Amino acid sequence: MKLRTDLLEQLKDEDILKEVLANNHRYKSEPHFSKTGVGTLSSASTEERAQEEARNTALIQKLEERLKKNGTSGADAKAHSSKS
Repeated sequence: MKLRTDLLEQLKDEDILKEVLANNHRYKSEPHFSKTGVGTLSSASTEERAQEEARNTALIQKLEERLKKNGTSGADAKAHSSKS
């Protein structure tokens, strides 16, 4: 799977925050987190993975719509990303 840098450019802070909050319940800090800064991320259930896939698909569609709205075609964006 290729990384769609053209879609990354359409990503907004709110999109990232939504995904962070959706996974926040899985984060478990260690007993001495304030001293070590270490924590763990618990495994996701099958149901959580399905929800994550649905959120990712919806986000990709939203980013593609933003890309079209901003007037950049996929071909233009690919040419731009290959120059970087």
